[in-house]
Amino acid sequence: MNSVLSDNKPLYSQILGVLRERISQGEYVTGQQLPTELELAEQFGVSRITSKRALIELEREGLIYRRRGSGSFVKKQDEARPETEVREAAPSSRIVSMILPFVTAHNTLEHMQGAAKYVESKGYYLSIHNSDWSSERERELLHSLPKRGTSGIILYPVSTQKNLDVVHALHLSEYPIVTVDQYYSLLTMGSAVSDNYAGGYQAASKLIELGHSRIAFISTIGIQYRSTVRDRFFGYSKALTDNGLPVDIELIFSDLPREAEGAPATRREFYKDLLGKLMKLRVTAIQTEHDMVAYDCSKAAIDLGIKIPEELSIVGFDNNDMSQQGDIQITTIEQNYDEIGKRAAMMIIDQLENHVIQRERAVIPVKWIPRQSIGQGPDLND
Repeated sequence: MNSVLSDNKPLYSQILGVLRERISQGEYVTGQQLPTELELAEQFGVSRITSKRALIELEREGLIYRRRGSGSFVKKQDEARPETEVREAAPSSRIVSMILPFVTAHNTLEHMQGAAKYVESKGYYLSIHNSDWSSERERELLHSLPKRGTSGIILYPVSTQKNLDVVHALHLSEYPIVTVDQYYSLLTMGSAVSDNYAGGYQAASKLIELGHSRIAFISTIGIQYRSTVRDRFFGYSKALTDNGLPVDIELIFSDLPREAEGAPATRREFYKDLLGKLMKLRVTAIQTEHDMVAYDCSKAAIDLGIKIPEELSIVGFDNNDMSQQGDIQITTIEQNYDEIGKRAAMMIIDQLENHVIQRERAVIPVKWIPRQSIGQGPDLND
């Protein structure tokens, strides 16, 4: 790691401080292009996601502006607002809080960016809170943030089976709260989510069109725990039945043991064993919960000498960086995270400004991204 950074603050925050100082001291002048996300990642010895978050925060402070496809550029100093001024100008009554289970992944950064742009365009400020995949921490934040005067909450739930009581109580009291990524099926409240059902249906349908009839569904998360996984599975199941294929419970693997998400070496062995079982079950295609599972399956297949896509097709979900990092680029379903964040923010502001209780489920379209990991099944190869 670059010697400029220490262990006292989050890495993105340290990079943010360095860039802020360089701008204030004139090392980067008005109109000058900053290093790219990749260049900053290499310079500071961090992940690209970390460097990207630093740039997003710098843009939120008004110190830079970003042009899609061109990069980040320094604003005039009289147009920029130091971080302290931004915070001082945002009384609690003008703050919308976003609770996320993690804050360094590609999708949550895009959720944050979409929400921040909208709330700040309406004169509000977005504060970020990390539940760290802890339902207890999430519960604590749901209790404490309204008491601190936060105007509303955008919640990315740890699970749609957890904290149902406190979320219901907030919504019933007409406190502005909406969810992103997932929705509570038992609550009539605002949410902004991807069309996971359509994504699951499309992925299975594409594989069936290619001649696959033995298609496994793999999820590390139990289908009952998150609406995202549940809807993807339901879409997969409907595509099978619509095409005259049975939903074979032998080919459904969910709520996998800890090894499936453990250390890389342990994970590698787990997926090799799993693929061995799938080959004995004559599976020719795998539909996965997300790109990380698809990536692990592809690495295990290579270890076992299983040819992709000649002997096995694999489809992921999300279109994150992992889908393009392996030896085989993963076919996947792309989510529009920025739009999800924006739509959730619109609901919160609508309730704050117009006193409209939010009950809409905004379903954002997904996109099929074909790559190298899928090919013709045996029915078309024969």
